[in-house]
Amino acid sequence: MNMRFAPARGLSGELRAPADKSISHRAALLGAMASEPVRIERYLRAADTLSTLAAVRALGALVEQHGEHVLVRGAGLRGASEPGEPIDVGNAGTLLRLLPGWLAAQEGCTFTLDGDESIRRRPVDRIAEPLRRMGAELHARDGRFPPLRIDGARLRAISYELEVASAQVKSCILLAGLTADGATTVGEPARSRDHTERLLLRAGVAIHRNGLRVTVASADELLLDRVTVPGDASSAAFLVAAGVLVPGSRLVIRDVGVNWTRTGFLRIVRRMRGIVLGDLEAELGELEADEPVSDLDVAHGALEGTTVGAEEVPLAIDELPLVALLGCFAEGETVVRGAQELRVKESDRIAGVVEGLRGLGADIEAAPDGFAVRGGGGLRGGVIDARGDHRLAMMGAVAGLASREGVEVLGMDAAAVSYPAFVEDLTRLGGSHDERSWS
Repeated sequence: MNMRFAPARGLSGELRAPADKSISHRAALLGAMASEPVRIERYLRAADTLSTLAAVRALGALVEQHGEHVLVRGAGLRGASEPGEPIDVGNAGTLLRLLPGWLAAQEGCTFTLDGDESIRRRPVDRIAEPLRRMGAELHARDGRFPPLRIDGARLRAISYELEVASAQVKSCILLAGLTADGATTVGEPARSRDHTERLLLRAGVAIHRNGLRVTVASADELLLDRVTVPGDASSAAFLVAAGVLVPGSRLVIRDVGVNWTRTGFLRIVRRMRGIVLGDLEAELGELEADEPVSDLDVAHGALEGTTVGAEEVPLAIDELPLVALLGCFAEGETVVRGAQELRVKESDRIAGVVEGLRGLGADIEAAPDGFAVRGGGGLRGGVIDARGDHRLAMMGAVAGLASREGVEVLGMDAAAVSYPAFVEDLTRLGGSHDERSWS
């Protein structure tokens, strides 16, 4: 579906952020691993998270859906059933990389994970290597791409250092560590999102953070009971960007998760002189079980360019396309470095962002690990291809609202992967669009 977004004169109103995709995935997976039923309140109903519910059903969990609430009756840490066919992860990269941590511990069972064309281009070697060290056998196409076959085994504890900070790889190892024969430690070069650690702490697991290292002990069972999913900071970021960019805007976004590991983008926006008010969590100390939540008050502001370094990238990885978009309207240069991880997302997001924004009139150049934007001129408008990537689709829509001539997004339906009501919400705030091609 192609959709054109017209320039907006000003956005206003209040919205509740959609439920957090990362936490929804993790809550369903831990629910499937738990010994007692887990009630998940405000579970995100989007393509990726529905793939997770289908996957845990295939593995023996019982799932009941009641509106935006989900009840999962799990199979237990070591009780996953071996399905008779490959598990379809759809386009869910989080599911692809976290689920093997549980499956690797299912002794004597074999599982195959597969997905759509996009997921078959996403590497899995960074989870396969530590799981093999723990004792499991994994086989991937060309050594690093799905389909991924996992042969479960009795796992041994390891201490593992990540070369690149990744919440998905870290979480996979921690989940495998729950069934290993001792304490498993994961270190990373920079802090990444910590939703898995918080949920494990809530589930009664002995887990400890010491600087950039997390240690989890072997567990007999998980007892999670109830999880309330906060609003998704990554989805809310597109509304924040729209409010900051469109002159005359004033928005309130309710119930946003403001975990410090998820608010890197908001801190970048503030550094660029964007107006975003809210009670963000302070930098992390001891591991906390609860997810902090706050309303965000957003208004248009004159932006200044900034530099985003490698240490900030894991804390804003999904929002970096928006940093490029903001840079188009900011005075001076905006540079992102150390973000090579963007090249193995749903699409090559560095190429997609640079080519897409350049086609709309941006002065932007790609680097192997990021991009540089020379701003101040805004965007003319034009056509942008979402490349099947939900975040590029939503970036294009926001660009249209802030541009001089409007933007047509090719493949706007990709937004349903994480934010099915995105276009509807933009319309409620005062944005306008149509589905007629104008290219």
